[in-house]
Amino acid sequence: MCRYAICWTGREYECWWFFKGVIATNMDGATAQIIALFGVMGLGLTIGQMSWRGISLGTSGVVFVALVAGHFGFQVPKIAGSVGVVLFVYCLGIGAGPSFLRTFFQKGKKLSVMAVAMILAGGVVAWLAATLLHLSPGLTSGLFAGAMTSTPALAAATDQLPADPEVAVGFGIAYPFGVIGVILFVQLMPRYSSGQSTTSTDTTETDAQPISRMMIQVVNPGVFGKRLRDIAAISRANCQVSRLLVEGKLQPIPASFTLGPGQRVLIVGVRSQLREVAEVLGEPCEDVDYVLDLERQHRRVVVNSTEMIGRTLAELHLLSRFGVTISRITRQDIEFVPSPDERIQFGDALTAVGESQGLDQFVRFAGHRERTLDETDLISLASGLVLGIVVGSLKLTLGSKSISLGLAGGPLLVGLILGQLGHIGPIVPRIPRAARFLLAEIGLALFLAQAGAQAGSEFVAVIRQHGIALPLTAIAIVVTPLLVGWLVARFVLRLDLWEMCGGICGAMTSTPGLGAVTSSVDSSVPATSYAAVYPLALLLVTILAPVLIAQLS
Repeated sequence: MCRYAICWTGREYECWWFFKGVIATNMDGATAQIIALFGVMGLGLTIGQMSWRGISLGTSGVVFVALVAGHFGFQVPKIAGSVGVVLFVYCLGIGAGPSFLRTFFQKGKKLSVMAVAMILAGGVVAWLAATLLHLSPGLTSGLFAGAMTSTPALAAATDQLPADPEVAVGFGIAYPFGVIGVILFVQLMPRYSSGQSTTSTDTTETDAQPISRMMIQVVNPGVFGKRLRDIAAISRANCQVSRLLVEGKLQPIPASFTLGPGQRVLIVGVRSQLREVAEVLGEPCEDVDYVLDLERQHRRVVVNSTEMIGRTLAELHLLSRFGVTISRITRQDIEFVPSPDERIQFGDALTAVGESQGLDQFVRFAGHRERTLDETDLISLASGLVLGIVVGSLKLTLGSKSISLGLAGGPLLVGLILGQLGHIGPIVPRIPRAARFLLAEIGLALFLAQAGAQAGSEFVAVIRQHGIALPLTAIAIVVTPLLVGWLVARFVLRLDLWEMCGGICGAMTSTPGLGAVTSSVDSSVPATSYAAVYPLALLLVTILAPVLIAQLS
């Protein structure tokens, strides 16, 4: 019986025996296992990159290769899968955390109602199918996770039933139906929704718009003599007045600056908000030519100082102390124009505008260190992972049963909180984008290889036992939430078409589905709707998988 490779025909089987003999002769067991593990991961990722009409498996291709390899005896230590899932979901939470609450409160309330209805509908269908068809808790939770295309849900179910290979079997059966089902649904929906509003295709959410500049001439007598911090429209619109035009040259805003008649000021913000501020201050001066002095008056400052971390821009009084205006903040790869109430977090990259002397003083005050943007604090990373594992191990007792977030839900929740708050005590989630993606991809590939290999030995037997019932159950778990989401969004929440499409993809945690939508419409609305509900859906599906197991056990 083959141990570390995938074979389909007799010819390949003979080649494998030759390869196995070479390994046995020249390598010890541990070396052979490592080669086999990375071989399965590499082949799975290669297959996952293959695309047919916009449909691809991505990293999930690893689980299908591992299923076949597991059928021939390939195994991965359980600890490798556990480490992989903890890394994956923690990095996922860190990445989603900074924009989670902001996006949710701006756009996500209605979409979250739809997402909750869809996820609960999928859970109910899975529970009914398990009851009627006498499916095991492991198989049912795997079908549910696969239909919702949620690897964190698979991880949560695997954590609850570590010795049950049927979890990964169910995931492997349902996952293709989940991917294809969402893509087909969002492609067909516009064709049968001709009367539905698509007005939001002409507008975009503030966070999705590029940051722009506008020159404004102050002509409103109502603002004469006022300081910038006294103009509510500026803070409400999340805009910053960064420079003043004096004798044809742009200068940083002086510390004692007050608005006066005829002044021309440069404001920074998103285009839709700039117009609102212009109406309050005066009128746009679109015919004025100017050159920004980025060498002497502009500095990118990375915050390390404890005197700044956790305090708002209004509390810091940077303009009066240093003559410095913060025109932009880059946090976890997201750039935005801050309001006075924005709290500074460790590792924030601030775009500071001011005179050279004031900028130098501010740089020292902020504790600037450019390398912070490219460094990962391994102590904080380890501390965050430990905290997530501890939170995941806490049990909630419901009558005679108890549930916990497990190795998937705990690190995910802690990652979201850390990403949003910026720190918990000394734990600071500063992980550069490239490092975060690398850790997440390696973790996910390890977990899927372990889960697929564990299920491979039982895959064929489970299919033979249940037959066509499993694919039909998977289809029902996919289709029902989609229909529920469409009904709730159109007839209860009255969402427009592209909001609905993006929200449905987010609720189903389907990135391929979102890709199918965005490729067919020139609008950022589907993407922002997706982002509004994706973290919430991720958390709910991860929690619901253990609840489903508890109800069926």
